[in-house]
Amino acid sequence: MSTSKAIKLIKSSVTYIILAVFTLPIILLYALLFLNSISNGLVGLIPKGITLDHWFFLSDGNIRVPGTTTQFYPNLYLVGFNTFLLAVLIAFLEVIFSSLAGYALSRYKFKGRENILTLTLILHAFPGITLLIALFYVLNALGLYNTLIGVIIVKVALDMPLGIWIMKGFFDGIPWDIEMSALVDGCSRLQAWWKVIMPNVRNGIMAVIIFGFLSGWGEFIYVLTFIASQKYWTFSMLVYALTTGEYSYINPGVTATVAIIYMIPVVIFFLFAQQYLLRIQIAGKSTA
Repeated sequence: MSTSKAIKLIKSSVTYIILAVFTLPIILLYALLFLNSISNGLVGLIPKGITLDHWFFLSDGNIRVPGTTTQFYPNLYLVGFNTFLLAVLIAFLEVIFSSLAGYALSRYKFKGRENILTLTLILHAFPGITLLIALFYVLNALGLYNTLIGVIIVKVALDMPLGIWIMKGFFDGIPWDIEMSALVDGCSRLQAWWKVIMPNVRNGIMAVIIFGFLSGWGEFIYVLTFIASQKYWTFSMLVYALTTGEYSYINPGVTATVAIIYMIPVVIFFLFAQQYLLRIQIAGKSTA
């Protein structure tokens, strides 16, 4: 083996060892979560006994305290639908509004444009949790308290500055000649935006969709603050209630099972979206 190949092999080995050291604790945490979901208890990493009792509520979606017939928590499928609806609508609305605003800030030159760009950065950096009291009064006055629509509006408004900057960066990378050609061919400004510009910023659209969906799927603080009824709970609220034992004692097996179900759609979504994340990274390097 040549010296260069040996050095390359050593570097690769060191890299994989470092990655293994950092990822092992994460793998152990997921292993513990899975073992809790299929066991009667753990002694270290060894299950006391294997059981599927913690997964039986999947048959009807009703989560009950073991040994009782009383259902303390909302139906799991209703919670899943609420979570999916929240994530999808947040992603969809962020793409629409961020695309329109990003296009306007990229193409139009008007007084105060730079101030608006600066303001969007400040809004994104501003801690949303400090606005909870003000947002509560606003949603209550609009009749949107204890509704998913209220949570969606708040999330889109607070997350949109990041989406605007992402889309503006992609719009800036499109030459004016492409748009002018569409206008000369008879397209209106809106038609040129939809038919010509938008297909050329697919990577930016996917970036906003990915960030919006993940943000909506994992949202907790606004659901906890602005949702009072169980029928509008999302997975984050359900896991919180199970973890804190809000209505009963904490059952590690049931909690672990719900947590795994909560993670599965995100894992599937990430496996689907990773190719787009790679394209976004490549596009960012090419425009840098």
